[in-house]
Amino acid sequence: MGPVRVTAIAGLTALEELDTDPFLVDSRSQHAMCARWAAERGHVVARELLVRGLRPDHCLLWEGVRPGADLFVAPSLRVLERALSSVAEFTAECKRRGVRVETVDGAEPSYDAAMKARVHRRLSMPTAGYDGR
Repeated sequence: MGPVRVTAIAGLTALEELDTDPFLVDSRSQHAMCARWAAERGHVVARELLVRGLRPDHCLLWEGVRPGADLFVAPSLRVLERALSSVAEFTAECKRRGVRVETVDGAEPSYDAAMKARVHRRLSMPTAGYDGR
């Protein structure tokens, strides 16, 4: 059957919120946290979603998801609350479809001014070829 396929969910948050909540803005770190979690368990990240207020029944969530073989993971409940219109409805839909949903709940990075500047640069200049390094 192969390794468990993971859909990593990150919350899309406006760049204007970088100073007040940098982790919610930093989708790259959110996806990296999910990828580490998956790798530690021998799972494979098959998809990375970046969404805000998505309906739990939206086809984007469920495209190609196999009951009993796939799972959703998000860095934390607060990220899920940003990404989905209703976490309760989403978890109920996961249960109904036989798909697990997990949260990493690991420590979020501490953002200093330089880290915030890198996130800002990466998100404000995506068409200029800047990749955040």
